[in-house]
Amino acid sequence: MGKTKIHDTALKPETALLVSVITPDISEQTAKDYLQELEFLVQTAGGEVQGVFTQKLAKPEHATFVGSGKLEEIRQYADAEEIDMIVFDDELSPSQLRNVERELKRKILDRSNLILDIFAKHAQTAQAKTQVELAQLQYLLPRLTRMWTHLERQRGGIGMRGPGESQIETDRRIILNKISLLKERLRVIDKQNETQRKNRGELIRVALVGYTNVGKSTILNMISKSDVLMENKLFATLDTTVRKVVIDNLPFLLSDTVGFIRKLPHHLVESFKSTLDEVREADVLIHVVDISHPNFEDHIAAVNETLKDIHALDKPVITIFNKIDAYKAPVEVDENGEEIKVTLEDFRNSWMAKNADPAIFLSATEKINVEEFKQKLYEIISKMHTARYPYNNLLY
Repeated sequence: MGKTKIHDTALKPETALLVSVITPDISEQTAKDYLQELEFLVQTAGGEVQGVFTQKLAKPEHATFVGSGKLEEIRQYADAEEIDMIVFDDELSPSQLRNVERELKRKILDRSNLILDIFAKHAQTAQAKTQVELAQLQYLLPRLTRMWTHLERQRGGIGMRGPGESQIETDRRIILNKISLLKERLRVIDKQNETQRKNRGELIRVALVGYTNVGKSTILNMISKSDVLMENKLFATLDTTVRKVVIDNLPFLLSDTVGFIRKLPHHLVESFKSTLDEVREADVLIHVVDISHPNFEDHIAAVNETLKDIHALDKPVITIFNKIDAYKAPVEVDENGEEIKVTLEDFRNSWMAKNADPAIFLSATEKINVEEFKQKLYEIISKMHTARYPYNNLLY
């Protein structure tokens, strides 16, 4: 009897190369951070990074984003290693995308496209799905010339095509119609959500905000004892989750929101503003920070920038420095050139000296300082509750 051949039918992850241009306005360290984030995005989308190419330029090349020599280097490496896709760390213009695709003869993604793919994978509710589809179409519209699309299959052909109208003009018109339909659908969903929020009664609203993958869902689960998806991935939470929570005898509403990220493409920010309605309408914000991340201070700045954009910076904020169990003391150089380690205690003291808002240093997974956090939250909410609903007997 002959030997049975065994074939591996498991889906192999797509392999990717990352490409970044380092311009004079960003440091090499910042560029490295962006690339680490891009690698994490590729992994979240189910890909596997096989190599990284960077080039220092005053500004990206108009035609091909990177120089022709660098593009040839990427092509040779991709051919030799049989790479599936090339991912650029910035948004490519339609002509750049076309030119690079022609040269490299491979699937080309940019940061926007990759984030959209992850959003599409994680969208659960009608609102999130509609927002993703809208953002995808807005991204696609100026890039139609590179697509071999035949969208007329999606509509009745007779009487629809204008005289002498080209394929691309037809596709463009279909997409514009779809965009206006989706915008209308979002308006209806927003109205329904607004009604839902009004019906939640006399309860103080608290919203968790923070950079993506800092542990917001873990904190929501810890306080509300619910089972919200927790993954070590970017954008694991895309739909806002709202829970009614009671600490001692005080009920309030707690919502978990989509994580923020640096270099989030503009049309995505616009599409996802409505997921931040819970933040806009919250009474208190809990800003969760992953203190074990080497660039957590940049993350704080990125979140505050987004909060400023949606006019939500004027609310009371409790800053939670999460993952203290994984904190690694960074090394700084003092005025004498001596290297000193910044301990957690040093950082805590300097943060408290500079910021009036309360801050709690905890570990949600290891349950360190969780009670202190609950106590602080209780104090702030009960004060607000008493001021707003003086005759409500919940607290007595």
